[in-house]
Amino acid sequence: MDEASLTVNNELDAEMVVSWLSDHCYQCVYQPLGVVPAGPGPGLPSSVDFTVGTQHGITLQLNSSLELCTVHYHFWEHGNYSLWVKNLNDSSVVNCSMITDTETVNSYLPIMVAFLLFTGLAILSAIGATVMGLDAVKNLMFRLGNSMETERLINSVNGHRHHPPGPATPSRRLRSLDTFRGLSLVIMVFVNYGGGRYWFFRHESWNGLTVADLVFPWFVFIMGTSISLSVSSALRCGLSRFSLFTKAVWRSVQLFLIGLLIINPNYCQGPLSWDSLRIPGVLQRLAFSYLVVVSLDLCVAWNSLDNLPVDAWWYSAREFLLYWPAWLCVVVLETVWLCLTFLLPVPDCPSGYLGPGGIGDMGQYPNCTGGAAGYVDRWLLGENHIYQTPSSRVIYKSHLPFDPEGVLGSINSVLMAFLGLQAGKILLHYKDQHSSIMARFLIWSLVLGIISAVLTKCSLNEGFIPINKNLWSLSYVTTLACFALLLLVLIYYTVDVKRWWSGAPFYYPGMNSILVYVGHEVLEEYFPFRWRMADSQSHAEHLTQNLLATSCWVLISFLLHRKNIFWKI
Repeated sequence: MDEASLTVNNELDAEMVVSWLSDHCYQCVYQPLGVVPAGPGPGLPSSVDFTVGTQHGITLQLNSSLELCTVHYHFWEHGNYSLWVKNLNDSSVVNCSMITDTETVNSYLPIMVAFLLFTGLAILSAIGATVMGLDAVKNLMFRLGNSMETERLINSVNGHRHHPPGPATPSRRLRSLDTFRGLSLVIMVFVNYGGGRYWFFRHESWNGLTVADLVFPWFVFIMGTSISLSVSSALRCGLSRFSLFTKAVWRSVQLFLIGLLIINPNYCQGPLSWDSLRIPGVLQRLAFSYLVVVSLDLCVAWNSLDNLPVDAWWYSAREFLLYWPAWLCVVVLETVWLCLTFLLPVPDCPSGYLGPGGIGDMGQYPNCTGGAAGYVDRWLLGENHIYQTPSSRVIYKSHLPFDPEGVLGSINSVLMAFLGLQAGKILLHYKDQHSSIMARFLIWSLVLGIISAVLTKCSLNEGFIPINKNLWSLSYVTTLACFALLLLVLIYYTVDVKRWWSGAPFYYPGMNSILVYVGHEVLEEYFPFRWRMADSQSHAEHLTQNLLATSCWVLISFLLHRKNIFWKI
């Protein structure tokens, strides 16, 4: 999978060394591919077969005593190619030419078919919901069957229960938040199951973004939004801040412990082994971010927002200025991240290093993966207690353990959750004012986008702080928060304002997010989520398996929703 066959034919009278370099590898050194011996005689080539990757373009360099030629080519999956190296017209000029021997496989066809299939299902579902909502159809079904059961069926087809008329308000649960959470979770499950083994459904090797890099920050963001709404509702109901804090601590402890269990694969076979126990993880980071942001909100949240003085100078920006002490704490945390990242001395590494190590940076810093972030994790947690196979190994050949959910990155996940909290404050302060809510979401998105542009210099690798999921860099957080606000505006408008979309099917896993996440991790290797494949080298079969497994969890969450079964922590 994601490979092609390359035959190098050498008609020269000298041995030839073949090296390669991926287009996706920034400032990397060439890697040896193999050696092709000299041709046995004039016009008689010697041939050696190699396997090359097809995910990204590749530059091939052919050397003898001097560099003979350089060939840039993007190979395609399961293709057979020949590279002929010969002297041109019996002269000393070397000619290198690439020939396609057999037709390649269109590896993107399965995902195009899957996209069309799910789009068709969505269109049919929308048509069915529209038809079921017609008065004539409703009257007919009421005459044919029991009225209560018919009402339940109509609401089920339309994807929601009956809502009283009137605009959506934060006092009534916003479907857009659960829909956004569910969308992030469904993509996360699909990615974790394999994403059809497509490279863009895997995490980026280092700088940059793929689809897989979007969903976890969005989940953290919407968690922050939910914190704002739930804390405000609890305070209005008269619950004490101390009781809410103790409940938050207990929830965080539960999340952390569950996270430890599901990411350490030997937990079904006996006691956890401390020697190789991975400590950081997705749920562990959620637990930490949740506890910090809840604590900040409990310090600054108002018991009631109904009696604010409308003539005060700060009233027009109340959703921000009223909570300045919490913002100050977040700025302090971010300052700590910046100081540790750029000023902390890391042995044998330059100050402020943000690279992948390995063969990156022309191989100058092979043991500096992640700079200060990697160093802090290895020093504080130990090499055996962090992630052993980071995504940087694929392209950059780094060999050090590095955890994408490490200690320093957790500071920026707090920032992500706090930006989500800010979105929740907007919903609270401007309830029923849909235009004001969406306008402020867009303004915040614009501000965060500008910050990202400055930090990255609008480039992939040349900025002050590149977008990097492994490091959870500052620009990664501002960029993903910018995207989250834009997406939230779209979902909020279509689901809660206009009611054009019920949020189905994403609404259902969004209501049972912990159960779906833990369940898909624990039951990943069991039928119907996985089975023995006839062709494990086929994107089509992997994609079918991963889509069916993800759809199973959407169906499970729907059935649990129908039975009012929710797993809350």
